[in-house]
Amino acid sequence: MDDHYDAVIIGGGVAGLTAALHLAERGLKPLILEADERAGGRLSGKEEININGWKFPNEHGVHGVWSSYVNLKAMLRRHGIIDQLTPATDEQWIYRNQNFIGRVGIGSVIRNSPLPAPLHYIMLLFHPKFMWMLSLSDWASLFHVWGTLLMSIGIDPFVEDQPLEGLTFGKSLKRWGPAFRALFFGLTRNGLSTHPDDVPLAGFLAFLRFYTVMRRDAWRFEYLPNGGGEVIEKLSAKIMQLGGELRFKSHVKRAERVEKNDDWTLHYESDEGLASIRSRFVVLASDSPSAESLILNSFRADGLFFPHGLSHAVIRLWFSKQPRKHPEAGIFSGDFVMHNFFWLDKIYDEYRKWSDETGGACIEVHVYGPEDVLKQTDAVLLATVLTDFYRAFPELKGHLIKPHVQRNAATHTLPALGARGTHLGVETPWENFFCAGDWVRHAKPILLFGTRLRDGTRSRESRIVAVWKRKI
Repeated sequence: MDDHYDAVIIGGGVAGLTAALHLAERGLKPLILEADERAGGRLSGKEEININGWKFPNEHGVHGVWSSYVNLKAMLRRHGIIDQLTPATDEQWIYRNQNFIGRVGIGSVIRNSPLPAPLHYIMLLFHPKFMWMLSLSDWASLFHVWGTLLMSIGIDPFVEDQPLEGLTFGKSLKRWGPAFRALFFGLTRNGLSTHPDDVPLAGFLAFLRFYTVMRRDAWRFEYLPNGGGEVIEKLSAKIMQLGGELRFKSHVKRAERVEKNDDWTLHYESDEGLASIRSRFVVLASDSPSAESLILNSFRADGLFFPHGLSHAVIRLWFSKQPRKHPEAGIFSGDFVMHNFFWLDKIYDEYRKWSDETGGACIEVHVYGPEDVLKQTDAVLLATVLTDFYRAFPELKGHLIKPHVQRNAATHTLPALGARGTHLGVETPWENFFCAGDWVRHAKPILLFGTRLRDGTRSRESRIVAVWKRKI
């Protein structure tokens, strides 16, 4: 049996690191047990990519820091993790319908609309390029489009505890015109990482409310200048500086309560074999599938709801020349196989330096499904993506330097709400056992564990500290 710890965090992703940092800066000595060989989860760095002698930082994928992520940005500023974020300028919508391909910058139109939310979307209808992409069916479906937007204003499934069981986003948009449907399918895949027919309507409405409909400034976001890997390294260093500890390749299999002293015993597996550790407090901060496995191995918890985890592919393409003038990011929709995209030479410092010296360009595209597409071999998937990509950017054909295909495990959370009383929250039925992560149910969703809520109520990590101090 290892030493006794004040608190053990299961999972070293951004939720677990955030929880550990908030506890450590308040005087506790948390231990993070991470199953992977490095911290970060969906913000983790990976092995560098070598392209003709240039070394590029690699990561799980580009992540936008949205304006709604108030707590994350406050934490990064407070601890000096990142001095300056890279602001987004615009997001381009590229739509393909058979032989027709149209493109328009929609992010700036929505952000700079003189109309308040949710009316800011109306300004798209006054943009000539956007209107050119609409068919007669789209104009005829305007009433249905507006009706869905009104539904997202009137219904907050998570706050009102309305799972809307059996209803999916894809089926709810059947009466929309093809271009409108493709646009919102693209936005949804961009944010929820899966096929629209697999997205619960409750999850879509919550996504739409949080990111865009209720607040126009939610369309504003920024990028981490050197990717998520740098942020995770600095967060980890700060935690250790404050007395915390991280252990990698430590997969927690089971948790059990020691009734006589109110401790928890965690049984985990590492390269050294099986081991156990004791702690007064436990914070479960792994991804949803891993959390479900641990909970079911540890408790009588049949009937609990855990959101699905989603996998996806990230493909990076280096070219020896620049394409036509374009913003730094956007979405593919319609008949394209790929979904969102990011021109890395316009976002990351190392890629920008390479582009300035060579005149080249590098794009990252994400493929979120369907499942039969993701099951293709790397070679077939790459060939399919390149064929589609050259339809949108024919000027780059013949200028490919090197491609890079990366598969990410099924750790992305598909937002969904289980039946009443089946969704775990930050506080659980088990004393001193807490949960953190984007799969956790909370009456006031804050995305990241351990922050002060806007109404001034005490945050959950403060309660852990208070209980701990009271018990000693």
